[in-house]
Amino acid sequence: MNKIPCLDLKKQYAQIRTEVLKATEEVFDSTAFSGGYYVDAFEKNYAAYCGTQYAMGVNNGTTALQLAMLALGVGPGDEVIVPADTFIATAWGPSHVGATPVFVDCDPDTWEIDATKIEACITERTKVIAGVHLYGQPFDVDAVREVAGKHGLFMIEDAAQAHGARYKGVRVGGFGEMACFSFYPGKNLGAYGEAGGMTTNHKKYYDRVASLRNHGCQVRYYHDEIGYNMRMDGLQGAILDIKLKYIDAWNGRRQQIAKMYQNGIVHPGVKLQKQPDFAESVYHLFVVTVENRDDFMQYLNANGVAPALHYPVPCHLQKAYAHLGHQRGDFPNAEYLADHCVSLPMFAELTDDEVNHVIDTINKY
Repeated sequence: MNKIPCLDLKKQYAQIRTEVLKATEEVFDSTAFSGGYYVDAFEKNYAAYCGTQYAMGVNNGTTALQLAMLALGVGPGDEVIVPADTFIATAWGPSHVGATPVFVDCDPDTWEIDATKIEACITERTKVIAGVHLYGQPFDVDAVREVAGKHGLFMIEDAAQAHGARYKGVRVGGFGEMACFSFYPGKNLGAYGEAGGMTTNHKKYYDRVASLRNHGCQVRYYHDEIGYNMRMDGLQGAILDIKLKYIDAWNGRRQQIAKMYQNGIVHPGVKLQKQPDFAESVYHLFVVTVENRDDFMQYLNANGVAPALHYPVPCHLQKAYAHLGHQRGDFPNAEYLADHCVSLPMFAELTDDEVNHVIDTINKY
């Protein structure tokens, strides 16, 4: 058996190659390269999929977070609460508009933002709580929303890893003022290039983001504010619309693989992410923790399994945020996860034999 990769995009492409090439030719023939019909169609279909009134395509997920902050009126002097355990882009959102990310530790078992620790971080400058559906598993939306409501704060969902995930039976994307998605190629719903988006049930936020992404105008050549060139391109819209038809089946297979891991991995030194009853994860990543990560990863690689790391440095200890003055020990749960996390192979095209090989290899460690 060849080494089992952590992710293999070629197998997915092979399934939909004919459709993708046909759609690509149609985009070229119509020259709808920037925004246009194919992006409009995807936006309509993605809003319907998420159960929201609106969806908006932009050029990447980081942009979506930045524009969401601007739409909420966040700017210099403001603070945004962000989990310390997330991909750094969650913190870029407030930083790119001049606000300060205020980090909060994660729950030691679910690894999601710890809602019980948010209130202590709120100041008169706090405007937004950004929750992250980490690894494709929804955070405790109601608990975070309760804190936000109590203090008159906005809540956004960073759903970059959670396309199709459900919280209490409802798909993520419509719980906060806005939800931000990444369609980076490796995501469950991934473009063939850079792309992102946002969903909302609020027309005022939709209109503002629509203006900001398109040079600050809603009528061509009439610019109401200083805007950006952050549109989604037509090729990505067309490809994402094709993939949207398959996302539930692909997510379903990821869930089957996750169940095999959860039932099969019995090694006492390997800890899995806790799955609360309210969360239906789509397993963008399947992360475990082990005490001696380097040794464990070397062992996996030597036995035909390619692991990965998501994420080895928590946000508060990144050099980019050294000016905030954080030290090791400030957020111990996030730090433990960063020091001990290992991502196992997870993509819909894994075979049962490959999954069982991963399980057997781990249990023999």
